[in-house]
Parts: sequence; structure tokens; C-alpha cells
Amino acid sequence: MEAALEGDQIKMKIVSLNVGLPREVLWHGRSVTTGIYKEPVAGRVALRKLNLDGDRQADLIVHGGEYKAVYCYPLEHYEYWKKELPRRELPMAMFGENFTTVGLLENEVHLGDRFAVGSAQVVVTQPRLPCYKLGVRFGSDDMVKKFLASERGGFYLAVTEEGEVGAGDEISMISRDANAVAVSEITRLYVAKRYGAGELALVRRAIQVATLPEDWKEYFRARIKKTNI
Repeated sequence: MEAALEGDQIKMKIVSLNVGLPREVLWHGRSVTTGIYKEPVAGRVALRKLNLDGDRQADLIVHGGEYKAVYCYPLEHYEYWKKELPRRELPMAMFGENFTTVGLLENEVHLGDRFAVGSAQVVVTQPRLPCYKLGVRFGSDDMVKKFLASERGGFYLAVTEEGEVGAGDEISMISRDANAVAVSEITRLYVAKRYGAGELALVRRAIQVATLPEDWKEYFRARIKKTNI
């Protein structure tokens, strides 16, 4: 499926809108409750402060909440995974995303970016850091490591104005934060073993972005304190 082109610019849009309720699955001999299994839905769906109607997370300590109301994953990455996992079927929502998107790659989307989609408005809050349940979804313990190493993690949105959304909706930028840092850079800074002057400058900018959750800011402040330059 190709993104619609306007001139030389790819239109940002939702190509698949996906929801799902938590279910119990058997993993390594024990029962695990997870909300990662989602399915595409047609029509208009209400997008509320905490999630889409018909969508729930199982573990609210690490998933869901206002800073993770919507998980976005670029359709463009599916081609990469088809090559990496040639025997695996990859239907829409395979990565647990709510919005499968085009035109919104992690190196182009920034913390604090505000978008209009459907009749709602949203803001980018953080990258996704995968937990073991991605491995459950793929039936592979090493999928979490592969996913993080791929630098194709997607990102989360908070809802600033509730509304209705659906597959096919265009996504338009409203504004960009003055201290914006690309989502891909935030992931790189999270896993980096050492910080140089450039990394410190980026981290100091990132913690000024209001929509970055406090636990991320605390992590980065601790890294700054440990860095001697």
C-alpha cells in the first residue's frame, strides 16, 4: 500500500485503525494477560483522553494512560520486517499499534509535535520501548531485542482534544515545540552507554518539552548528573 503523494510530499495519514481488549494467552507454560492483540476496525471511532473506544491495555503500570493513549507504528516499517521475518505473516496491527500510519517516521516526528486527525487533536509524547509481550505476540523471545535494535519503534500520542478518527484520515501538523527533539534521537539517547557534548545538549532540550512524561525526564536528569564533561 503506497502513501498518497501531494507534489513531492507524502501525505500523513492513518491507513489502519486498530483496537483490542486484553486477552489471556499461554506463554512458556504460564498464563499472560495482554492487550497487544489488536484488529483493524472500519468506520469512525471515538478517541478519548485515555484510549480509543474498544481498546484497552492489560498492564496499566507500563501501558496506557494519558501519555500513551495512542500507539502509532509506520506502515513503512512493515517492508523491513517482511525481509527480517520472511516466514511470518504481518497483518496490520501486528506490532500492537492503534494507528498504522504513513508519512510519520521516527526521524521526522518530534517530541511535542501537535497534530490534527479526524476531529481530534493529539501530541507526541515518547518513543515505544518494547516489553516482553511483543515477544509473546511474535512467539519469539528475541523479538524484543530485534525490535529495539531495528530503530523502528514507533511512538505514543496523548489526546489534547477528543474527537472521532478512522482509517483514511489525514494527519496534519498544528505546531512544533521550540525544544523539539526527534523521536529517533530520544530512543538513541535512552540506550546510549555514554553521553558526549552533543548528547547532553539534546537531552537538556528534550527535558524542556512539556509533553515528555516525568519518568523519562527523571531518567535523563540522572544521566546528566552521571556525565562529566
